[in-house]
Amino acid sequence: MDKAVSGFSKLSKEDKIKWIANRYFSEPEEAISLLKNYWNADKKLQKLHDEFIENTVTNFYLPLGIAPNFLINGKFYTVPMAIEESSVVAAASKAAKFWAERGGFKATVLNTEKIGQVHFIFKGETSKLEQFFNEKKKLFFEETEDLTKNMQKRGGGILDIVLNDKTDLLPDYYQLHATFETKDSMGANFINSCLEQFAKTLKRLAQENLDFNEDERNLQVVMSILSNYVPNCIVRAEVSCKVEELADKKNNPHEFAEKFVRAVQIAEVEPYRAVTHNKGIMNGIDAVVLATGNDFRAVEAGIHAYASKSGKYTSLSHAKIENGIFSFWIEIPLALGTVGGLTSLHPLVKFALEMLEKPTAKELMQIVAVAGLAQNFAALRSLTTTGIQEGHMKMHLGNIINQFEATDAERLLIINHFENNTVSHAAVVDYIQSLRKVNI
Repeated sequence: MDKAVSGFSKLSKEDKIKWIANRYFSEPEEAISLLKNYWNADKKLQKLHDEFIENTVTNFYLPLGIAPNFLINGKFYTVPMAIEESSVVAAASKAAKFWAERGGFKATVLNTEKIGQVHFIFKGETSKLEQFFNEKKKLFFEETEDLTKNMQKRGGGILDIVLNDKTDLLPDYYQLHATFETKDSMGANFINSCLEQFAKTLKRLAQENLDFNEDERNLQVVMSILSNYVPNCIVRAEVSCKVEELADKKNNPHEFAEKFVRAVQIAEVEPYRAVTHNKGIMNGIDAVVLATGNDFRAVEAGIHAYASKSGKYTSLSHAKIENGIFSFWIEIPLALGTVGGLTSLHPLVKFALEMLEKPTAKELMQIVAVAGLAQNFAALRSLTTTGIQEGHMKMHLGNIINQFEATDAERLLIINHFENNTVSHAAVVDYIQSLRKVNI
């Protein structure tokens, strides 16, 4: 059957759903019913969700979990985490409690500079372009004043604009490289609007410049866009304690500390390990970024680029033992906002930010970095002691039980059985089947 469609975006929501159901499902009514089951009963709230993106047919739910006991810079936080992966919230909570008993996390915002660029082609002498830019630079600030005045009232705005010669990478390629301070907003729309005005100013001034020849006057703006790589928008999170204070019932603290540091060192030198190591960090970071209405794809891209800044992909976290003190820390780029976008629209985002006591962007950067460090600590602690699967698979047990639609009685028997037996998907399936054979 031909599945191409014309004018899909113009169809009503109901007609979109009918088209999908009739074209792709053997039981169209079941498909329609499934989608409608996830609609919100509050029509006003559903309309709000429908308008977040295009061609909306239903809502896609993720669990919103809560990780309490995060002591950050002397203040306790309860951290919201939106994620579908088992054991992440439990691990973060366990790490938070562990470090709260040892002085808590310390976090510092090192810088908040954000970046945008106008990419353009100039077929002429570099020296002439540099002289032209230096003479006209102030006009780029003046012609964006209408855009920047409100941001300037909040203490933000355009920090600087520089001309970058990139002709060693591509013929005739140059950039206007601008830096911004956007205070409590992520600032994407603000930055992009400024950049587009820079592009208009650049083209007009070039065309008016009598010192340029015809080719030089007709410079070509390729695009104007912010960068999600923000190596000067950095937050540091750290924990430390005496090695002896790492003791628990199962582990010798000195052996644990040395093995933990060695595990981090392996991630620093081995990219195959570093990717998985950093993925664990992102479990914590993405979950809080998503819960607070920020752009986790932008955060992911920027952080992974930062992990490669040396030319080799490496660990985002670091650890050491020095003079009997165990230290574990992370420095990452985070461009976050607490005003604008979904932060003022999505009810659960507003809930999450209020639960965090309405943090500034800098405070949210600290909370998110700490969540990543806590998640990494929990993962490495498991990896270097009991192994990652013991805790993870016990948390995953509930998903397997639900997959097989176990009854309440079966659920209780399964949970009791795997208290002292290794959890695996195959083992759970075999046990469920054995229960059901007995009950036949």
